[in-house]
Amino acid sequence: MRPVTERDIRTSFVNCSKGEAKRLGVPKDLADLPWEDLDFLGWRDPGAPGRAYLLAEREGPLVGIALRVTSGASRGFTARSMCSLCLTMHTSGGVTLMTARRTGEAGRQGNSVGQYLCTDLACSLYTRGKKEAAGGGAIDESLTLEEKVARTRANLYSFLDKVVG
Repeated sequence: MRPVTERDIRTSFVNCSKGEAKRLGVPKDLADLPWEDLDFLGWRDPGAPGRAYLLAEREGPLVGIALRVTSGASRGFTARSMCSLCLTMHTSGGVTLMTARRTGEAGRQGNSVGQYLCTDLACSLYTRGKKEAAGGGAIDESLTLEEKVARTRANLYSFLDKVVG
């Protein structure tokens, strides 16, 4: 992913109002992020724990989506869950259901799309082995790194297509 600015972030959102995009908490460490290792920029809003954001490049302009984090019951430490983007296994709350309001008329009627995602939205780093999930979440696979990255991106684009419609 190419480095982005706060202005790029705020103007990219497709499923929230301009006012909401103006008020959202943007990561403070944009200059320090490992951009070459990111397929998308994802972060949780420190000022609003129930909100998260995802920003991706896809054939043209940046696409940003606002997410709601569900506050379901926590599972035990031995329970394992898998992220639907990067397919990393996590224990103890490492995967959370996040929902995004759909764009257009469907979104205005209250329709949303949900995905189980890494709670910290660091899917790109898990895919590349730059970050390890608690409890050793890597699955032993015969895929190359390039194939794993392509799979993560395909899963991301599928999710974005569901949101954008």
